Amino acid sequence: MFIDIICGARPNFIKISPIIREIDLLKKKSALKFSYRIVHTGQHYNKSMSSSFFEELGIPQPHINLSIKSGSHAEQTSGIMIKYEKLLNANKPSLCLVVGDVNSTLACSLVAKKFNIKIAHVEAGLRSGDMQMPEEINRIVTDSISDYFFTTSIHANKNLLLEGKSKSQIFFVGNTMIDTLI
Repeated sequence: MFIDIICGARPNFIKISPIIREIDLLKKKSALKFSYRIVHTGQHYNKSMSSSFFEELGIPQPHINLSIKSGSHAEQTSGIMIKYEKLLNANKPSLCLVVGDVNSTLACSLVAKKFNIKIAHVEAGLRSGDMQMPEEINRIVTDSISDYFFTTSIHANKNLLLEGKSKSQIFFVGNTMIDTLI
């Protein structure tokens, strides 16, 4: 199995840190053969908002950087989609793991789904009820096409169940931001 781990903004870097540690630990402990590549979309790109997090959290440097940078929501999302599509045309993973609710999350989820790649959403099911928030739209759309839902709370589980997701797709894992803090 080959997994893409998508990150693009400061909160994503913090969230993927414990995930990568657990994957690396699992790989060492088991006979499972799988690998991952870290795909940095470049949504946050300067040293203080990007590379310093990789260094401080001990995360491997991204395998791929799409280098999107600033722009409107549409510019960022479409730019990520175009570049991620080219990446998938060259090397398609078995699973696309997205975290949070930023433009990178939405963009890579859409592209992966069109390539028939399974999507795992970490921090799935969070809802503010405020459709004026771009992040709320990103959450709802990402969850509407995801295959696996990793949640931070029982409330998030309930939201997903109310939206018609199967209990067998939902995994309560807690908050990866807190995992990083600890």
